[in-house]
Amino acid sequence: MHILVVDDQPLNCTLLKVMLDQQDYQVSTAENGVEALAILEQQSIDIVLLDVIMPIMDGYETAAKIKQRYNEVHLPVIFITSLEDQSSFERCLEVGGDDFIHKPFDKVILTAKIKAHSRTRKLSLKTHEQNKLLEYHYNQTEREHEIVEHIFNNALENQDKFTDNIDFHLSPASMFNGDMCLIAQSPIGSLYCMLGDFTGHGLAAAVGALPASKVFYTMVNKGMAVSDIATEVNAILAQLLPGNMFCAATIIELSSSGKSISAWLGGLPDAYLIDQNGNVLKTLESQHMALGVLDSDEFERELVHFEVDESMRLVLATDGIIETTNAQDEFFGEQRFIEALASKAKVNSHDVIAKVTQFAHGSAQQDDLSLVLFNCVAVPPLAEEQEPYSRLPFNFSLTLNSQQIKQTDPVLEIVEVLSQVGGLKAHRSDIFLLLSEAYNNALDHGVLGLDSAIKNKEDGFIEYYQLREATLAKLVDALIIVDIRYCPETLSLYFTICDSGNGFSNTDSSATSNNREHGRGLSILEEIAEQVTYNASGNQIEMCYKLQ
Repeated sequence: MHILVVDDQPLNCTLLKVMLDQQDYQVSTAENGVEALAILEQQSIDIVLLDVIMPIMDGYETAAKIKQRYNEVHLPVIFITSLEDQSSFERCLEVGGDDFIHKPFDKVILTAKIKAHSRTRKLSLKTHEQNKLLEYHYNQTEREHEIVEHIFNNALENQDKFTDNIDFHLSPASMFNGDMCLIAQSPIGSLYCMLGDFTGHGLAAAVGALPASKVFYTMVNKGMAVSDIATEVNAILAQLLPGNMFCAATIIELSSSGKSISAWLGGLPDAYLIDQNGNVLKTLESQHMALGVLDSDEFERELVHFEVDESMRLVLATDGIIETTNAQDEFFGEQRFIEALASKAKVNSHDVIAKVTQFAHGSAQQDDLSLVLFNCVAVPPLAEEQEPYSRLPFNFSLTLNSQQIKQTDPVLEIVEVLSQVGGLKAHRSDIFLLLSEAYNNALDHGVLGLDSAIKNKEDGFIEYYQLREATLAKLVDALIIVDIRYCPETLSLYFTICDSGNGFSNTDSSATSNNREHGRGLSILEEIAEQVTYNASGNQIEMCYKLQ
């Protein structure tokens, strides 16, 4: 311990220094308050022995300045005085004194008081270091949270871009949300939404949102089906998450016209199709296990399809809403939730959450609260500034053999190449749809010889895709040729897709075929393209697409 003795009498300073040196303390001396403050600025002092009556700056003023300047860590000030009146003692305490030693000095009392205040000083120093360490960790944690929050905000994009179609509320129980709401538009204009609820809440629950969102946005951008998105998200979560963690989710696709919905339902509470007054028109129960539970070979892909119109809304919610409790430990429950939806015409998410909060009546939020009201109206196309069309004509041809057909899906890559041509990016969705429908028709029905009628049977989709996979694996000596030509004079794109199959009858593109639950048939090509023609054998299709 380093002790500072402040006394204008050299004899007192010498006497105290000798007594403290014998106790192995480090000792510094000063003749007045000014010198004492200078020493405190330059050295680390643990205890101050301070005389009351001194020239230049007395003990009262010195003690007050010491306590004011060195208040982060307790610095004991022990007055050494010959004064005996009570008022002097009271003033010593008022200016910050911690104890007294009377002159002449008693070695035993001096030693005892020094040891007592040494313990207090050491405890204060330790507490100060711990506080600094806590402050460091707190600041580090805050910084890490800021970084993670920034990453999450950038990863979970598009939530505010489709306000006409989606009204949603996300209310985390802690800093990070274990629920996620993902929204994206596909190349053909459909609007996708995924509401997910990971096990638990907070950062541990939220980490799964990053890989899930990456898969979701990537696959929607490729125009993949809802079942494919669910399958891929399940595979990545099953690989990454621990066994006791999963994601209950609903993934839906609203057609660009706003007239049909496809939904994969896995583990969330019932979804409701309601009218503008909140009356339930259809209840959609969970059909599957949550994402991340089953292995890929056990995963269930089946979807629910239904028609909607602009007067309808689809309601999705996580279990945090129906499991909200009040002071009597009663659940908000499904019935109160349905009543909240019907509490007013065109109810919004804030109205419903207000009902939940009112029911909880101040009870602490136990889980993340998430609600999506999905308006079944036409999806507006993404606004893009039209760039000028290229004035350079071009054409290219792509020939795929059996091995390449098995290993690649060329449509997206072709679309990416065409999107680089001036003016064509704005037509990306139409080009993708034309190529995708024509190429898949050439592959499935021309090269592989599959019959879409299989899909009309119960479990027909499963049988069809199993047969497709098996037939594709055995494919040999097959070709698909894709030829594309751009004519800047007429602002037209010409597509020719030819396959080495036995050909087909294009009568399947009739209205009767298109009314089936599966597929959209080749007639959709005639709606998008200016002209569609087939050769006599049915193994080649030619399309002319006008850019204006």
